[in-house]
Amino acid sequence: MSLFVIADLHLSLSVNKPMDIFGGWKDYMQRIEENWNNAIRPDDTVVIPGDISWGMNFKESLKDFQFLNSLPGRKIISKGNHDYWWNSMTKMKKFFSDNALDTINILHNNHYVYENIGICGTRGWINETNVPADKKVLDRESGRLAASIESALKENLKPVVFLHYPPIYYNNKNIEMLDVLHKYGIKQCFYGHFHGKACNYAVNGIVDGISYRLVSSDFLQFKPMNITTFVQNDNL
Repeated sequence: MSLFVIADLHLSLSVNKPMDIFGGWKDYMQRIEENWNNAIRPDDTVVIPGDISWGMNFKESLKDFQFLNSLPGRKIISKGNHDYWWNSMTKMKKFFSDNALDTINILHNNHYVYENIGICGTRGWINETNVPADKKVLDRESGRLAASIESALKENLKPVVFLHYPPIYYNNKNIEMLDVLHKYGIKQCFYGHFHGKACNYAVNGIVDGISYRLVSSDFLQFKPMNITTFVQNDNL
């Protein structure tokens, strides 16, 4: 059983939302499907940290989730800034259950187990303008991250964090999220959100004892990244 990660699938089977503005996205769903099937087996786990479907609601996102559900492996998904279909945990679980989307699991104020690893995370946020509304969201997201990590620690698991927004980008730092990562001694953080030229400024390496890795789908050339050895050895 292996552990993989890939963010920002941006599936759009029911809506017309091209990703061409970023370049390199031609036939991306076919590339995702082919690369996924070549790498992932039914007993593997794939973490998808946000921006899964362009659908604005459950109806518009159904075909995207049926596509995702048809791919091999257990999928663990969290919210991205473009997941407008996202709803309460109760409603999402009902939507998945009603449509037999039985390989997809929701990461939200909780964790999932992979061997001795606790898969933890939340969406995150940015605060470029230092406005009160952003601070409020950041406080909420940092609280959700802490709750996720603590739930894993209660089961004596080693937490590994998956975010949509990066807690650190170029020379910018998100203090609220970083405080949580350092408080709980997190060693590895995977994140998405960036595409195209923005990937050139993403942090891929160790900063203050934490290893950060960008895993947006175009950055990974639409190939899920096998992180099994990395998370077990705290090494990237």
